[in-house]
Amino acid sequence: MLKEKKSKTGWIVLIVILALILIVVAVVVSGYNKAIRYDEAIQEKWAQVENVLVRRFDLIPNLVETVKGYAQHEEELFKHIADARTKYFQTQGIASKAQAATEVQGFLSRLLLLREQYPELKANQNFLKLQDQLEGTENRIAVERNRYNQAVRTVNTYKRSFFGRFFCNMAGVEQAEYFEATEEQKAAPKVIFKSKQNSLSTAHNERPQKIDMESLEPLTK
Repeated sequence: MLKEKKSKTGWIVLIVILALILIVVAVVVSGYNKAIRYDEAIQEKWAQVENVLVRRFDLIPNLVETVKGYAQHEEELFKHIADARTKYFQTQGIASKAQAATEVQGFLSRLLLLREQYPELKANQNFLKLQDQLEGTENRIAVERNRYNQAVRTVNTYKRSFFGRFFCNMAGVEQAEYFEATEEQKAAPKVIFKSKQNSLSTAHNERPQKIDMESLEPLTK
């Protein structure tokens, strides 16, 4: 009778131990797979971002050539755009490519602002067509960038959690970088146009403001 009780108790203990082991294994596998899934989501979202970035880069040569016909002395800006475009394709890694893409965006903003200095350029049909295509592409980039940043937020939040850090380290998932402009790039480029009737201050991510100053030439900062 005593042996039967000990045997039954032994089986119960063994079953409990096995159940605990299975639970631990299931938790580890689930956490590991979640880290992998989040990392794959980032790669997928970034691939979508790159698809629209390539579309932007395809438009740049024609846009630059069109502007050159009216603003030949802006060679420094043209060179910056070409160098930033080359840098993007030569660099490796999401963080580096995101930084290079942001630099291109800043230079393109300056390029588009040249239309205010050159009325003939502003009326050029080819320029207007390219500008419309670029603006549509930029909107798509903004959408895909937002989706990418949401995926980054998800994996970074998981990695900061108590168990998430362990599972991310196990899966080799690193903290991801957001794709966004730096404060300096958000503030630049700034171009101020002023005339006798009214003055328009146009800056990247700034609203136009009227300035009561007369007879001032366009000033680019």
